Amino acid sequence: MYQYEKVSSSEAMQLIQHVVKESEKINKVVAVAVTGPEGELISFLRMDGVNAASSVISQNKAYTAARDRKSTREMGKYMREKESPPAFWGDKGITGFGGGFPISQNGRVIGGIGVSGLSQDEDERIAMAAIKSVYK
Repeated sequence: MYQYEKVSSSEAMQLIQHVVKESEKINKVVAVAVTGPEGELISFLRMDGVNAASSVISQNKAYTAARDRKSTREMGKYMREKESPPAFWGDKGITGFGGGFPISQNGRVIGGIGVSGLSQDEDERIAMAAIKSVYK
């Protein structure tokens, strides 16, 4: 039997709570998603007032980061440099908007986090702060 590690539901909730806390510090709202290493959703929250598109985008960011084992900003850069749109992957969940990061422990990707609703830089800052707060 093959076994693998992934973000626990408890860790996913901690990540989301940290994202909410960081967003509230700057009086902003976001959507946040956490997935396992295969990109399957573990936890999700859409803060009151965030636009509907951010819900799908945050989930796609977490999915992309987990499945491709790199930040979504890196994916976007690759897509632009190689002129390979997301459809190239044959997967409608792939995105290149910044704000998604893989979550790694002991050299293995155990999940992904995606934040959406602010600028790509702010989405990234908040997502990374959440990872660092839970996986010290």
